[in-house]
Amino acid sequence: MRILLLLFALLSTACPALAARTVLVMGDSLSAGYGLRPEQAWPSLLARRLDGRPGDYSVANLSISGETTAGGRSRLPEALARHRPAVVVIALGANDGLRGLPLAQMRDNLAAMTQAAQAAGARVLIAGMRLPPNYGPYADEFAASFATVAKARKAALLDFLLAPVAAERQYFLPDNLHPTAEAQPLILEHVWPALQPLLR
Repeated sequence: MRILLLLFALLSTACPALAARTVLVMGDSLSAGYGLRPEQAWPSLLARRLDGRPGDYSVANLSISGETTAGGRSRLPEALARHRPAVVVIALGANDGLRGLPLAQMRDNLAAMTQAAQAAGARVLIAGMRLPPNYGPYADEFAASFATVAKARKAALLDFLLAPVAAERQYFLPDNLHPTAEAQPLILEHVWPALQPLLR
C-alpha cells in the first residue's frame, strides 16, 4: 500500500492533471460570507458541490470583507504562487464603487489581476456588480466596467453576482448590503452556469 501511495504522489507531481485542481475566489464581503458562518458562504457551497465530482477540484476562498480591487491586486501574486489555481473567480469592485473610487483605476486593477491569473495558466471568471441608481452616471459606467475588462482580456463574465437576490429584501441582512444564508444557494446557482465551462 505504501508503494502505491508513493507512486501516486510521484505521478501527481509529474502530471498536474492527476493532482487536485483549485478554484481560487478573490472577493470581498459578498463572497467572504459577512455575518454568516464560513461554511454558509457561496464559495463553501461551491466546494461541497465540487467534492467528488470528476476533475477533483477544491476551492480556496481568499475573500476579505472590505477588500477593493487594489487590495486584491496586491494579494493575488502570492495567492497564485501558493495555490496554483486552474480557475480564478474575481469578485471585486463593490467597495471601489461604494467609495466612489476612480473607475479607470478599478478597471486597471481588474485587468491586471486577470492578466496575472491567465499568465499563471488559470482560466478567469469576472463577477460583475451593480450600484444603487442614486450614484447616477457613475453607476452606469461602474456596471459596464466589468464587461469591458472581460472582453479586453477574453475572460468569462458573470454580469451581476447578486442578480437572483438583489431585488428581494428578505435575502439581505439588516444592513441591506450583505446577503443572508438563505441567499447563498441562489447565488451559487447563478454563478454555476458561468463557472462550469471553465472546469475542464
